[in-house]
Amino acid sequence: MSNVSLYLSDSLLTFLFTSPGSIIFQVGFLTFKWYGLLIASAVIIGVNLSQYLAKQRDIDPSLIQKLTIWLVVTAIPCARLYYVIFEWSEYARNPGDILAIWKGGIAIHGAIIGGLVTIIVFARWHRISFWKLVDVVAPSLILGQAIGRWGNFFNSEAFGAPTNLPWKLYIPIQQRPPGFEGFEYFHPTFLYESLWNFSVLCLLLTLFARAAKPNSQIKDGTIFLVYLVTYSIGRFWIEGLRTDSLMLLNLLRIAQVISLAGIVVGGMGLIWLYWLKRPLPDVNTTRRSTTEI
Repeated sequence: MSNVSLYLSDSLLTFLFTSPGSIIFQVGFLTFKWYGLLIASAVIIGVNLSQYLAKQRDIDPSLIQKLTIWLVVTAIPCARLYYVIFEWSEYARNPGDILAIWKGGIAIHGAIIGGLVTIIVFARWHRISFWKLVDVVAPSLILGQAIGRWGNFFNSEAFGAPTNLPWKLYIPIQQRPPGFEGFEYFHPTFLYESLWNFSVLCLLLTLFARAAKPNSQIKDGTIFLVYLVTYSIGRFWIEGLRTDSLMLLNLLRIAQVISLAGIVVGGMGLIWLYWLKRPLPDVNTTRRSTTEI
């Protein structure tokens, strides 16, 4: 069956998404998976985009390469740790699976939190403005999230509740959560979030272009704060559709709690910048020119 089937049904244009499987091909004991390819592609594209944007902000593009190494080393383990913490009841019974990241189980919010801590340390170490740095990284981050969500499609995971909408995702019975075995089609939440993230990317790049104009009123930190607010709004809504959310005390969806925090923090930052008209506190009180680094 093809990945995406397009056909006419009851006079409606209908999209039926069906994953071809998680594996691209195998060579001996080596297995090449779509998720890995998508993540690698997102990193490569993201690094090039951030380097291009860095030049617009008078930041040495070589710093982005160094930062990428730091982020790869820290963000992925943090994404795994975040997931394990909130699924501890499962991993406590199977501690040998804690490091088995190839079996799945990472969370983007863990990667973002770990990445931000890493950027704070990196900015302090290299004596560069944290806010300028996250402004050039934010578009690449949301682009990577938009691309990476398609990994969920190939893995038949992170889908929403059952649906019969004209666009729907077929999930094999072995991938359906308990209680949903009788349903075949589900909300393609991977698609919703991917499209939302691409929209946020367009917004951020538009802001970046305006910030580069003479006498621009867009201040350092604005692009990252807008990312924080807009991504979190979309994630909060989409998370409410999912059937596999990480839960807090079996009452709250963790991703929605973090998203609300992102909206509040981002909104307060924008108020600080544009209503109170004050610069954001930075990790460096004194900085040399980034071109000298």
